[in-house]
Order: sequence, then structure tokens, then C-alpha cells
Amino acid sequence: MAHQTAPGQGIRTRAEQLAADLGERLLAMAPGVPVGTIEALRAETGFAYSTVSEAVRLLRDRGLLEIRPGRGGGLFAVDRGPVVRMRHTLLGVGEDATAVADAVELREHLEVLVDVGAARCRTAGDLADLRARLDDLAAAPDWPSFLRANWALHERIAAICPNATARAVYTGTLGQLDTTDPRPGDVDPAYRERRLQVHRDLVEAIAAGDESAVRAAVVAHAHP
Repeated sequence: MAHQTAPGQGIRTRAEQLAADLGERLLAMAPGVPVGTIEALRAETGFAYSTVSEAVRLLRDRGLLEIRPGRGGGLFAVDRGPVVRMRHTLLGVGEDATAVADAVELREHLEVLVDVGAARCRTAGDLADLRARLDDLAAAPDWPSFLRANWALHERIAAICPNATARAVYTGTLGQLDTTDPRPGDVDPAYRERRLQVHRDLVEAIAAGDESAVRAAVVAHAHP
């Protein structure tokens, strides 16, 4: 199994790259076929347990993998319905400048729908997760890490949205963007702080269930 990021893919964590590699395998498997266990994948790939565990979580969240606990459990390929297929069609788009611009435009159109949906359906557990991801964003040591924490936050917001089709398309655009760093490694600290505050405002608006505040935060998010 290849573990290196292909030229032009940009920066990926090891877990993201492993998830991409395993995802290709899962797409070729019939639903219900066992994939093994986290320990077996760790032995096969040579990655740390934490890396494999995170890759498995990503694949589960993307609708490609089922985790069955208990005796006879393990990791299994799942039935890929039209929403999952749509998402992987988006993820398969070539990462040229036009495709990235298209993904940005599509994501911006979906942002209000996804974020308002999250504001309507959020739970206390959801809000704890969102604030933990804000902490990751604030603590990011460099700009690429900041971007990855940013995308993780938006993916978690999308997971709250009850509209499964919008959620799939939106997170598909994040997959298109998560290998593209639109700015150089050295970013003005003031710009970074503004982006952090925009995301704080968005999370607090979702927490309050204030749809007007969510819409205002989305406008601020779209105009860095």
C-alpha cells in the first residue's frame, strides 16, 4: 500500500493519506466484506495505532466503513448508497485550479444551509466537540495545521446538519480542498487571528441556535 502523497496533492496527515489509500480498496469491495481489524491494519501498514484509528474514523464518517464491536466484530465494507457515491465523485475530481475554484464556489453556496441546519439540531455533545476543534484551531503551530484544523471543524459542523445530501456534497468539497493550501506557509498573524475569530463567532451562533447570527457569521466567513 502506498503511503506517500502524490505530487500536486498538497499536505495530508498520515491518517488522511492512509484513509485515501484504504478508501480505494473499500470502493472495490462488496458490502459486508470484512476488512480486518485496526491491529491487523497497523501490522500491514506499519503506521502507529493512533494513525490507523484516525484513518478508520475518517472512513466511517465518510460512509465507507462499518465498525462492528464484540465477538465476530471488526471492520467491514458497507453498502454505498447514492449519497456516498456522490461524495466520492466529488472527491475524485482532479485537483487543478478550476476544480478547486468550483469546489470553493459550491461550498460557499451550501455554507448557510449546512450551518443553519447545525444550529437547529445541535446537542450539548456536538457543541463540546465543536469547541474542542476550536481549541485545536487556536493551538495549530503553523498555517497548514491551521487549515487542517479548520477543515476538521467544518466537517464536524456538517455532521450535525440533518440534510444528508447537503452534508455529503459539502463534505465532498472539503475533501477537494483539504489537499490544497491557498496561501504560503508564512501568514500574517493578524489575518490568522481574524479567521480564528470568525470561526469562534460561527460556533457561538450555532450554540445559541441564532439563525440570524449564523447567517452573519457565514457572510464574514466568506469575506476574509
